[in-house]
Amino acid sequence: MVIVESYPVAVLMCAVTMLCWGSWANTQKLASKEWRFQLFYWDYAVGVLLLSLIFALTLGSFGDLGRSFFADIGQASGGAIWSALLGGIVFNLSNILLVAAIDIAGMAVAFPIGVGLALVIGVVVNYIKLPAGDPIILFAGVAGVVIAIVLDALAYKRLPSDKQTTAKGILISVAAGVLMGFFFRFVVASMATDFASPEAGRLTPYTAVFFFSVGLLLSNFAWNTIVMKKPFVGDPVPYGDYVTKGSAKLHLIGILGGVIWNIGMSFSIIASGVAGPSISYGLGQGATMIAAFWGVFIWREFKDAPPKTGNLLTLMFVFYIVGLGLIVYAGT
Repeated sequence: MVIVESYPVAVLMCAVTMLCWGSWANTQKLASKEWRFQLFYWDYAVGVLLLSLIFALTLGSFGDLGRSFFADIGQASGGAIWSALLGGIVFNLSNILLVAAIDIAGMAVAFPIGVGLALVIGVVVNYIKLPAGDPIILFAGVAGVVIAIVLDALAYKRLPSDKQTTAKGILISVAAGVLMGFFFRFVVASMATDFASPEAGRLTPYTAVFFFSVGLLLSNFAWNTIVMKKPFVGDPVPYGDYVTKGSAKLHLIGILGGVIWNIGMSFSIIASGVAGPSISYGLGQGATMIAAFWGVFIWREFKDAPPKTGNLLTLMFVFYIVGLGLIVYAGT
């Protein structure tokens, strides 16, 4: 299978993760003009699984290092498979909440608060499990991200909107972030520590991402069904709408969103073998900065904000960039 053995290459892959994780939600924004996010999310889940299978059968099956995809499945322990599945289940609940928050508050708010909080929790949890990098520099970077989250929340509160809706958008973002901060450790726990010579019973990265994706899709029948029947905003969403209101274009947009996100996930997992899970996850979650850029400058979610709100947003970007820079430098 294809693995990475160079730290600079691993950082580059994490940068791709950051771009993918920060950009996939644009597909939701496009689709939400015509149908509800719950319907979009079914196609998104299919796209995630599809990409994991493509990578497993190609990058995960070629080359002399590690184990091929099918050989890896044949020797995997039940505990390792369950850990990867659980990662998908936990992530799916958190991501559905994030998508709901995007629907209510926009990308420029849901990502910095939700994914930013996930970055903080994820870096801490993964560092405790498998320390990598200078802890002082690493956690200084985390502190920069925390400040950016607070600044974004303050900027969002300045927008003219119903106070109840504002509170709901922030609370759902926080709930998404708390859950999202823990999913990565379950996937990492399922994998071998040495990707080139993986120990028996553990999974290689491509197999781990595949089972993660299976867990995501299967849990969708529980989590997404609940949100369809009891939506945070608006009327319940009937299953029939998926067929009657979904054009080929809308379905492809959703699948594309899942593919884009899982390219990022796969690269992050592969890079973690060299960079360490805390740095790999932390840098990838710099997606918040990318998503905030899309929300502020492309979707113009703060166009109705009062004067000087731009100063808060500028500071938010500065602290995110500094924080991410420190997280990368911590591993050198």
